Amino acid sequence: MNKRIEGVAIRVRGLVQGVGFRPTVWHMANECGLDGEVWNDAEGVLIRAWGGPEQIERFVARLRNESPPLSRIEGVELQPLEEGEQPDEFSIVESRQGEVRTGIVPDAATCDACLSEVLDPANRRYRYPFTNCTHCGPRLSIVRSIPYDRATTSMSVFPQCPACQAEYDDPADRRFHAQPNACGECGSEVWLEDAAGSGIEPGEGQDAIARAAELIRQGTIVAIKGIGGVHLACDATNSDAVDRLRQRKRRYHKAFALMAGSTDMINRYARLDPAEEKLLHSPAAPIVVLEQRQDEQLAPGVAPGQNTQGFMLPYTPLHHLLMKGMQNPIVLTSGNRSDEPQCTANEESHQRLGKIADYWLLHNRDIVNRLDDSVVRMAAGAPRMLRRARGYAPAPIELPAGFSKAPPILAMGGELKNTFCLLQEGRAIVSQHMGDLEDAATHHDYRHNLALYQQLFQHAPRILAVDEHPNYLSTQLGRERATEEGLMLEVVQHHHAHIAACMAEQGVDVGSGPVLGIALDGLGFGEDGSIWGGEFLKADYLGFKRLACFEPVAMIGGAKAMYEPWRNTFAHLENALGWERVAEDFGQLELVQFLGQQPVSNMQTMMQRGLNTPLASSAGRLFDAMAAAVGICREQTSHEGQAAIELEALADRATLEDEASAYDHRLTDRDGLQVIQWQPLWQGVLEDLAAEVSTGVMAASFHGGVARAVAEKAIALCRQHQLDSVVLSGGVFQNKILLELVESRLRAQGLKVLIPELTPANDGGISLGQAAIAAARSIAESHNTISG
Repeated sequence: MNKRIEGVAIRVRGLVQGVGFRPTVWHMANECGLDGEVWNDAEGVLIRAWGGPEQIERFVARLRNESPPLSRIEGVELQPLEEGEQPDEFSIVESRQGEVRTGIVPDAATCDACLSEVLDPANRRYRYPFTNCTHCGPRLSIVRSIPYDRATTSMSVFPQCPACQAEYDDPADRRFHAQPNACGECGSEVWLEDAAGSGIEPGEGQDAIARAAELIRQGTIVAIKGIGGVHLACDATNSDAVDRLRQRKRRYHKAFALMAGSTDMINRYARLDPAEEKLLHSPAAPIVVLEQRQDEQLAPGVAPGQNTQGFMLPYTPLHHLLMKGMQNPIVLTSGNRSDEPQCTANEESHQRLGKIADYWLLHNRDIVNRLDDSVVRMAAGAPRMLRRARGYAPAPIELPAGFSKAPPILAMGGELKNTFCLLQEGRAIVSQHMGDLEDAATHHDYRHNLALYQQLFQHAPRILAVDEHPNYLSTQLGRERATEEGLMLEVVQHHHAHIAACMAEQGVDVGSGPVLGIALDGLGFGEDGSIWGGEFLKADYLGFKRLACFEPVAMIGGAKAMYEPWRNTFAHLENALGWERVAEDFGQLELVQFLGQQPVSNMQTMMQRGLNTPLASSAGRLFDAMAAAVGICREQTSHEGQAAIELEALADRATLEDEASAYDHRLTDRDGLQVIQWQPLWQGVLEDLAAEVSTGVMAASFHGGVARAVAEKAIALCRQHQLDSVVLSGGVFQNKILLELVESRLRAQGLKVLIPELTPANDGGISLGQAAIAAARSIAESHNTISG
């Protein structure tokens, strides 16, 4: 009796292109005894297979459970094939075009197999710095369109040699259709130049990478072209080199990122737990923020005023080879002047970095798409994204099932730490971190990436979502585009977007009941036209009600208060206690004497008349005020969050465990809005300054006081409004101490606490929230229309 043969079409959706999925299918199909074919197309991967029912069942089970390491299957659909011509073997066929529905996978760190080849003197890829396979290497950084094939990447200008072509064509090889595949005979080249662009010959027995490592050891600054941009490197233990880099780059205080050759090297300078080590070794290979050790020290200029260090491991063969020549970690910071986009092109790097770098280690593979390094920190028991870029973008975020009913949406994001978001078919694609749109070059990069992503993902939005702030450049661009293209425009309040972003990535369904959303950040445009930033919102995707907030306090000088923290200290003291009382009771304090030298009467008049002193319930400005009060960044900050970061670093850990040491607060009700006031806190601060209490103890008492105020108010509001879930978001919750203190108090009361993981709690996440809110409104409107 002949064995029954049946045919089945298997549609696989998700991140399944450029990750070795087809060769994996080929291997499995042959091992299961199937005939048929597999190809890439615009929707993902399509398999046509013939065999016995048990063979097909076993094949599908393996397909779901044994996919390649960089792939992510989002759906497998089976449909019987009508009778037709059955192949007599299983083969891989050419990609087919069509409407794009698949994804581009993020760039991935070098896999162990490729690294072993790079370090093996007997291998033909020995010390080849661009070695990769389907399990690792560049993806988003080199792709121009889909389907993801070599012709649509920056590798199209490098014809493969016979040996590489044979690998590329062999389904049994892990480099089968690895689009960046190449070797030293046919691929990209790397070389070393000086400031004039003249080539630097390596020494005897060296190549360009080994010579670059030697120059770094000698104390020079080397610009290194990597996978997503150019970095600036120097020896992280060389104080002179680090200080020169700071001065030349004009990055005076913000911490530098570090690269170490191994976790053993990191352990000399920072503490590593297993979860952090796993992050460092993951395919994303992000910068991981770690607690620094006190025994062996890096140069003081690496992370001034901080007790953490941001380390990453080598994530390309070039970096592995470079670090083989280093006994110490290196600074590896973005190749730019402070706050500008990272350089990506060779000539551009000479033009923009000519007064910063001493030497350039360059290559001739074009970086199509700029990618900063991602930054992650473990907090409250999970990895928390601080910056989402290389290794994570543009992997889609699967949204709860109800979102699949929404039309395509483009959310434009915010002004600072900008990202944008494409939402379609129940998935959200959040762009890589772009930066602050006030910078002209960043704004240009933003527009370029908008066009690129829409082309890559064939995304034609029907709705545009923007922030409520009328002066955000992203909002202005969104409004203009909605008018020009006749698209629906959804305006989303800033803090509502923070809450919705967390809800969406944490799986809260589109029709779920409300949560208590706590959004603590610097500034956001409120519904009433004032500035918000310390908010307690009863929120779902469709809307919110403001239940409570931090007391609004004047920002003296408007935007100047964001960069001159003492202004916030004066405003808080004037608001809480009155300057005359402060001067009378605490006039001997250095802080009070400093503030007394400022134009006090003018500032009081400005506050009384509301002249350039907008009221803000900002948590960020409260932290600035406290930092300046204890002498941190009092007169000026050089980057956003500097004062708060340094205040967190100083907090005494023993004091944090003593709840009785926390500063107090009080509550009041203003027209139904509950307000947290800080008068007792400021009284305590001044008394501790008078008693010469240490700065570390005061910083801890402040963190404990704010955390207690937030948690107590949240618990009371949940009881009052019968809510059982709390969302914590906003950039101030990137403060690990505050986050963990609040989270533990809420969980102790049996509340469910949702905290962002896949997107940043800062403004880098609000584009997802904007998209989710616009989607929910569209779905509700459609439902109401049908019901009506």
